[in-house]
Amino acid sequence: MNFIKRALCSVTRKKGKSLILFAVIFVLGNVIAGAIAIQQSTQNVEKSVKKELGGMATIQLDYENNQEEFMKEDVEIEPLKVDLIKKIGESPYVKYYDYSAMTMVQTKDLKSVSTESEEFGMMEGFTLKGVNYNKVLDIEEKKIKLIEGNIFTQEDIENGKNVGLISSKVAEENGLSVGDQMVADSRGYDYAENGEEKELFKQDIPIQIIGIFEPTTVEMKEKDKEKNSEQNMNQQFMSLQQINTVYLPNKTVLEINKNYMDKLKETSSNSEMFDGENEEEYYTPIYVLKSPEDVDAFKEEAQPLLPNLYTVKASADQYEQIGGSMKKMSQISGYVVWIAVIATLLIISLVVLLFMRDRKHELGIYLSLGDKRSHVMGQIIIEMLLISGIALVLSLITGNFLGKMVSDSLLNSDILNNTNNQMNTFMVMDGLGTADLTADDIMNAYEVKFSLGYIVTYLVVGLGTVLLSAILPLLYIVRLNPKKIMM
Repeated sequence: MNFIKRALCSVTRKKGKSLILFAVIFVLGNVIAGAIAIQQSTQNVEKSVKKELGGMATIQLDYENNQEEFMKEDVEIEPLKVDLIKKIGESPYVKYYDYSAMTMVQTKDLKSVSTESEEFGMMEGFTLKGVNYNKVLDIEEKKIKLIEGNIFTQEDIENGKNVGLISSKVAEENGLSVGDQMVADSRGYDYAENGEEKELFKQDIPIQIIGIFEPTTVEMKEKDKEKNSEQNMNQQFMSLQQINTVYLPNKTVLEINKNYMDKLKETSSNSEMFDGENEEEYYTPIYVLKSPEDVDAFKEEAQPLLPNLYTVKASADQYEQIGGSMKKMSQISGYVVWIAVIATLLIISLVVLLFMRDRKHELGIYLSLGDKRSHVMGQIIIEMLLISGIALVLSLITGNFLGKMVSDSLLNSDILNNTNNQMNTFMVMDGLGTADLTADDIMNAYEVKFSLGYIVTYLVVGLGTVLLSAILPLLYIVRLNPKKIMM
């Protein structure tokens, strides 16, 4: 009888020992399967959410890690130079990019869109957003949709023409259409110590309307309007801000801001406060990466080029800020996998070794009859693989359910509550538009289920652990001396 048939007979005839080994592997397999199921699920959530957030990045001051520096009175902040912005934009990870000069204008005659809610106060005025990428990055990224007219020409950008894009609601509010000249009555104010404001001047800014857009991603969903939450208030505010944004060439925005500051210096009683305000050009760069997976590599490449106190922020960082519960759960499951694998190696090795000691006369007879040690080893390995294979397949199913139960319990427990509370308060990512990702979005994206990655990972880890645990018993067989056993 060859060693393969002997292995099959040994498994079926010695039912007690086979059941003991099966039970040990089944229990430990459930622990490994459950932990891997949780880990795979949390990783899938991270990948899917980051893919949904997209691969956008910006450069901004790093207040979080440089609080002491910014508290100093003599702190010097170097503005981002256009040459540096363009150099970073040449990165192989960047699909396209833009950089914007921005300013605000307060108006009375030109009506901005406001809300009936009193939570935001009266919003009088507009955000002027500069554009250097003539196709308009917000249109390319589907944050806004051009419904009438045209985008900028390269000549408009280079010459800084007074042409712009406005929202359909602003156009409707002021009776404007494509081809009309919109006059923004920019007003300057002085504020007394008692809070009273005094109008100092009015400057008319003529803008030729070349296109009308509608916001897309910032519009509130009807079902969300019924909820009274901080998230919805932020969405409403960002929606109003987008609606009241006017897109202009960068040079036009800089010229408007310069004229405003010059006039403010002439008329304000506190003119010394504005010295040097318009000497530097400040831009906010936005880089659209080819893939969300390129974010980390882009950060590593761009960070060394930045001036002091600056850092790279990406849209995917929103997950890092509010996905703490998933990360904590993934970390816990990772520890459980390692502990379970080590425990499995030790327990199975010891159990099989004890069984080998009981079978040393049987193994000695095989060797004394001239059977090769490799065949005896092969018999033991086949026995282990047969029993462990059945146990691992069954624990693959039950372990998945175990992982679901444990993860649901963790998510609903106090262990992750502190993280969840932080998640609900983080709503806006500066420079990257609205951030409507919430704790509920991440929780809803989490699901423990059977997947090819889960099955393959578990079987590789499980069978690999079983094979490694066979090393000690096999060493025992190598050291067997059939003469001593048979004496």
